[in-house]
Amino acid sequence: MNEEVKTLKPAKVFENFAKILAIPRPSKKEEKMSKWLYEWGQSHGLETLRDEAGNIIMRKKATKGREDRPMVCLQGHMDMVCEKNADKVFDFEKDAIESYVEDGWLKAKGTTLGADDGIGVATILAIMESDDIEHGPLEALITVDEETGLTGASALKAGVLKSCMLLNFDNEDEGQMCIGCAGGEDTVGVLDFKREKTPCTNGEKAYRITVSGARGGHSGDDINRGRANANKLLNRILWTLDHKCGVALAEFDGGNLRNAIAREAHAVVVTTCGKIKDTVQSMGKDICFEFRSTESGLTVSIEEVPMPQSVVDAKSKETLFNLIYALPHGVLAMSREIENFVETSTNLASIKMEGDTFVICTSQRSSVASALTAATIKNEACFTMAGAKATHSNAYPGWTPNPDSKVVKIVVASYEKLFNKKPMVLAIHAGLECGLIGEKYPQMDMVSYGPTLKGVHSPDEKLEIATVELFWRHTLEILKNI
Repeated sequence: MNEEVKTLKPAKVFENFAKILAIPRPSKKEEKMSKWLYEWGQSHGLETLRDEAGNIIMRKKATKGREDRPMVCLQGHMDMVCEKNADKVFDFEKDAIESYVEDGWLKAKGTTLGADDGIGVATILAIMESDDIEHGPLEALITVDEETGLTGASALKAGVLKSCMLLNFDNEDEGQMCIGCAGGEDTVGVLDFKREKTPCTNGEKAYRITVSGARGGHSGDDINRGRANANKLLNRILWTLDHKCGVALAEFDGGNLRNAIAREAHAVVVTTCGKIKDTVQSMGKDICFEFRSTESGLTVSIEEVPMPQSVVDAKSKETLFNLIYALPHGVLAMSREIENFVETSTNLASIKMEGDTFVICTSQRSSVASALTAATIKNEACFTMAGAKATHSNAYPGWTPNPDSKVVKIVVASYEKLFNKKPMVLAIHAGLECGLIGEKYPQMDMVSYGPTLKGVHSPDEKLEIATVELFWRHTLEILKNI
């Protein structure tokens, strides 16, 4: 499996990536990956440490004649977003990712690929094991749980790293050098409900309504691209059905991850409405037309299913439908200083039934701390008015750009020298571990860059193979010039 990956160039990078694809590494369940990296570092004669969180630190001596150069940290995260298509049978805790090459892109069969940030980690390993690269003293930091709260970087202790410069390999557009990012925080609302016996006295039937085929994507990078949120669309249909003909709700399940735009959602309802299929199909056509330019694969379907044993009480059902309609999703504010730059956003990430509660997860981002606070309170206010209990968690700081950064100047000059063109230097709306690392190491000079990835945090994730070679050459040139 994944033998084709090993034939790609640069060979050292893709050989390591093929090994990474075989190791399960869901966020918060990276034990196998962390152990493998620790043993890998030791087997290559590197000073290798593993902290209490599972983060891996490796150190490599400078090549001859470059011992006096500043130590540089190469940084990435070992975990991956685990998303799959509904019809894909796959266990992210046991199975190896199945990759294939198509039209110059590396993709996965029905799941996320995990090039975010597996390709960054593979690049770090290729550098740390090479004996023909010029560089000063090197340090590698490979963190756990970046994708579900940046808890690995948060757990990193001050004083552990010895570097004064850091190259973060978790950016997703070749030719873009990131020098700042947004901060973020999650808000979770828990709404209680009561279960009631399913009504079966007036010819009721049960139906499963599904919104699927949306593109989803990264809730930071893709939030301004006009993509559909399956949670919002499904609720729109349910709200309309309830007001037109009345439905009882037995099940609502949508979205999965806090940092992914919901691609799929489904609900099971019970009703006596004889025209429910016509109404759903009509609304589905309207919705698909609305999103015709951004969601070519979007579908809305309805099918009759066996009668469920219980349904949600009527008051809670109505409260849920109104709450989901009221909760914001998408861009809340664009930057007033930077053209076409998202300042503040919120993602209605997931809606799950757990016991006798609805658990609704939202995730907010902003490059302005006060605006981030306002966004979290906006969602808390919606939850509070609905009678749901709201909690905030996984807060992480933004990364303030440093216009006088020495490492950024080296990175830009190296790119211009190699490719005879200027790279784009910018801040991004997504969150990066640089903000947390900068909190603990305020003197750390940092930049983030990488090869081109598309569709991250969704089964559409793909890696542009040719850009990995550019990324590799650029990194070696940077290390030569530090």
